[in-house]
Amino acid sequence: MSTSDTFCQSAAARFINSAAGRIVRVVVGLCLVAWGFALREHASGILLMMLGVVPLLAGVFDLCILSAFLGGPVTGDEVRAIHRKT
Repeated sequence: MSTSDTFCQSAAARFINSAAGRIVRVVVGLCLVAWGFALREHASGILLMMLGVVPLLAGVFDLCILSAFLGGPVTGDEVRAIHRKT
C-alpha cells in the first residue's frame, strides 16, 4: 500500500476532508491572512498572508494538499472515495 493510500484511509484524512475539516481550514486561513494583514508592514506579515491563502483556498475548493504532496488525489471527493473503498 502506498503512502498516499495509507494517508487517504487515515482518520486525519477523514477529518480534513469532512465538512468540519473544511471549515477549520477556511477559518485557519482567514486567521493567518488577518494576522498577516495586521503585520503587513513587515516581511513576516506578507509571508503570513501568502501562507494563509493556501488553507483558505484548499478549504473553499475542497482540495487536500497533504494528499497531493504524498502523490495521491487532490480533490476531497477522490480522497473520500478511497476511504469508502475500505
